[in-house]
Amino acid sequence: MKPLDVALALLVTLVWGFAFVLTKVALETLSPPLLMAVRFLIAALPVLVVARPGLPWPWLVGLGLTLFVGQFLFQFIGIAQGVPPGLASVIVQSQALFTVAFAAALLGQHPTRRQIAALAIASSGLVCIAGTVGQDFDARALLLILVSPVSFALGNVLLKRVGDIDMFSLMAWLSLVPPLPGLALAAAIDGPASVWRAVLETSLPGWLSAIYLGLAATTFGYAVWGRLIRRYSTATVAPFALLVPFVGAAASSLVFGETFGPLRLTGMALVLAGLAILLKPAAARPAA
Repeated sequence: MKPLDVALALLVTLVWGFAFVLTKVALETLSPPLLMAVRFLIAALPVLVVARPGLPWPWLVGLGLTLFVGQFLFQFIGIAQGVPPGLASVIVQSQALFTVAFAAALLGQHPTRRQIAALAIASSGLVCIAGTVGQDFDARALLLILVSPVSFALGNVLLKRVGDIDMFSLMAWLSLVPPLPGLALAAAIDGPASVWRAVLETSLPGWLSAIYLGLAATTFGYAVWGRLIRRYSTATVAPFALLVPFVGAAASSLVFGETFGPLRLTGMALVLAGLAILLKPAAARPAA
C-alpha cells in the first residue's frame, strides 16, 4: 500500500475505535433509537449532492436495515444497558466470524479448515466474555449487543451481491433508512414529548459526539474504507480492522476508567486471535 493509504487506513481505525467512547457520551441524554436517528440524519446529508446508486429501493432498504439499523440500534442498546465501550468494540468486530458462517449457509461458500479453526477460537472467546456477565452488565445486555454483529454480517452478505457500486454514494443513501424507524421507536417507547425534551436538553458534548458519529465515523469512515477496498485486495485492507478494538478499549480505559479482568481479557484476546487467523492471507500454493 502507498504510505498515504496506510495513513488513511490507520486514521479510519482510530475514528471507528474512538466512536465507541463517543457513543457512550451521546447516550447520556439520547436514547438508543433516537441516537441512531440523529446519527444517520447527519450521515445522509450527502444525498443532497450525490446521485442515488443504481440499486432498486428494496435492496437499499434491506442493506440499510441490516448494515445500519440492526447493527447500530442493538450496539447502542447494549452500551446503554451497561456493556463497556471497549468490550463492545470487540464484540461488534466478531461480525467477520458471523459473515463467514452466513456466507457458507446462504451463498454456499464453504469455510476452509483455517476459517473453521478461527471460528472455534473466537467462539471460545465469546464464551469467556459471557462468563463475565453480572460484573457490570447482565445476560440480556450481552444478548442484545450480539444482535449487532449478526445483523452487520447479514448486511455484508447482501453487500457481496450488489456488484461494483460507489461506496460513498451507497452509504449516504443507505443512511436514509435508519432515521424513520429510529424516530418511530423513540416516540413509541419514550413518547413524543420525551423525544423533544431529549433533543433540547442534550449538551454540547452530546451533540458533538452525534456529529462525529454521523460525519466522521459513518460518512468519512465508510467512504475511505470503501475506496481502499476497491484499490487493494481485501486481505491487504481488512487486517487494519483488527486495530479498532484496541483503539476502543484503550480509549474507554483512558476516558471512563474501563478495566478488564483476567477472564474478560482472555475472551477478548481469543476473539481477536480468531479474527487475525481469519484475515491472514492464505499461503500461495507452489507451482506444479
